[in-house]
Amino acid sequence: MLSLIFNKDRNERHRILCLGAHSDDIEIGCGGTMLRLAAEYPDLSVYWVVLGASPTRAEEAVASAKVLLSSAAEKTIIVKQFRDGFFPYVGAEIKEFFEALKQEYSPDVIFTHYRHDLHQDHRVISDLTWNTFRDHLILEYEIPKYDGDLGSPNFFSLLSEQVGQRKVSHILSTFQTQADRFWFTEDTFLGLLRLRGVEARAGGRYAEAFYCRKLAF
Repeated sequence: MLSLIFNKDRNERHRILCLGAHSDDIEIGCGGTMLRLAAEYPDLSVYWVVLGASPTRAEEAVASAKVLLSSAAEKTIIVKQFRDGFFPYVGAEIKEFFEALKQEYSPDVIFTHYRHDLHQDHRVISDLTWNTFRDHLILEYEIPKYDGDLGSPNFFSLLSEQVGQRKVSHILSTFQTQADRFWFTEDTFLGLLRLRGVEARAGGRYAEAFYCRKLAF
């Protein structure tokens, strides 16, 4: 199987935009891939944007991003306070933020929510990503939850066992506000990484999976 690599020189700046509705979404959806990219591309530039977080969860979001992006050459961490669960009803305000973001930053790759995610906030962010960034590679990540909305992804980021374990340990140790949720457990996150690793025949056992709807050859 052929692999996709960035078509820039390793010393060129690779620009990544990570979008999450809530403070742990990016870590759950693409935290392992971001660890890989930060390690493999020393001149990585990242905009890390969380759209909704209470003050306590905002602290978690910032602390988490700083750890995961510690080796990135350039990082901008933005945490907004749009009300959790109400994104469809404040869509105009979020859209205005997206339009301003587009003027600030033009990424090579965007990580955002899965279009068919059953959480209403996640869908709004996915829709606005596509509406706002029309000439970019967009990869939609997945969030396990009780809604049962996982699909059949077609793009896989292969992770070593070490990176997979580091991702999960980081999530569990950083987001203490979520510790009482019944699904927020080590076996949930490792199980999904392992399942996607099986689908991708990952030599390192683990993989993160994405939905890629447009890819130019």
